[in-house]
Parts: sequence; C-alpha cells; structure tokens
Amino acid sequence: MVFQSFNLWPHMTAAENVMEGPVLVLKEPPKAARSRALDLLARVGLTERADYRPSQLSGGQQQRVAIARALAMNPDVLLFDEPTSALDPELVGEVLAVMTDLAKEGRTMLIVTHEIAFARDVSSKMIFLRKGLVEEEGPPRDLIASPKSEELQRFLARMRH
Repeated sequence: MVFQSFNLWPHMTAAENVMEGPVLVLKEPPKAARSRALDLLARVGLTERADYRPSQLSGGQQQRVAIARALAMNPDVLLFDEPTSALDPELVGEVLAVMTDLAKEGRTMLIVTHEIAFARDVSSKMIFLRKGLVEEEGPPRDLIASPKSEELQRFLARMRH
C-alpha cells in the first residue's frame, strides 16, 4: 500500500527503505534485495537518489520511493491512498507519470484519488463513494461525462473550479 504521507523510515536511505520488506518478510538475501531495490528505484526515476535519506528528497521523490517499496513485495494489487494529496502541485505529475506507467503495464491498482482526469485516463472502472458507500460506479468516461447522482454532479462541478 502506498500512503499519502509516504511512511518512509527516516533513518534509512531510499534503497534501504525499498529493501526492508523483502529482507525481513520475504527473507531475501540483502545483496539480492539491494540489487532489486536499485532496479526499482531506476524504474521510478530515482537511480541517483538511492543513497539519500527521506529528508534529502522532495515529496514527489519520497512518494516514488514508497511506490518502489510497494513494488518490491511483488503484490498482485497495489493500493494507493491519495498518493498525491500531500504533494506540492508541481510534484504531482512525476508521481502520476509512474502510476500511469504501471497502469500501461497492466498492473492492477486500487486508487483513492481526487485526480479526476488521471483516474479517467488510467482506470477501467471508477467508483464514487459517499459517506463510505458506493454512490455510483461504471466506466470512467461515462461516469464523468454523464453522472447520474446529484452528489457526483456536485462533486465534479467543484473539481472543475
């Protein structure tokens, strides 16, 4: 799971954060886990930041480390909880670009987001929740172009302004 607040270990480097799960949980040898961590950091565009601590990284870079960390566990599904909400607006694009690449690879993702255009473009199904219940669901382009519920209509109108 990739959280909105990154949840990286502050005393570990980016590579060590990515290695932690595979070494402790999957019992991978540290050398192999580091090699894989470096590959994953390269995949999210952070090769040169592998030995930086979270405090030395931007919010977008920290979130990309968190994505690499999640990928290191070889999940069937990636869960994202508002992955861009804690980022400065100029950093949102770099995280969405990584997530778009994952979608293009066919990676199954469950994403909680207010990034409507992104969700429309990468999703196969969109669900609009209201007070914890499913208000409306369907193909993203249909849901956004022709929302049936008044609440989704209001939400989309607010997001456009």
